[in-house]
Amino acid sequence: MDHATRLKRLKFRSWHRGTKEADLMIGGFFDRFAADWTPAELDWFEALLEEQDVDIMGWAIGSLPCPPAWDGPMMARMRTLSYVPVAE
Repeated sequence: MDHATRLKRLKFRSWHRGTKEADLMIGGFFDRFAADWTPAELDWFEALLEEQDVDIMGWAIGSLPCPPAWDGPMMARMRTLSYVPVAE
């Protein structure tokens, strides 16, 4: 599959997760960063989409421990989008 087709497919899968919250987090992550991803990062993201939304969201917001296979620079970037500062 060519690169453009792969990106379109991943965008669709990112924005059609099953819950609005997952769509916003995962789709928003895709929209913000995918244009600059390397082929290896695309592979990582495509594999991540096979995981359950509740797990992905838990890893990203820190409510679940992130397995080593998913913990790294890409998950760290996803966490930057899921961080909501607490008002003091």
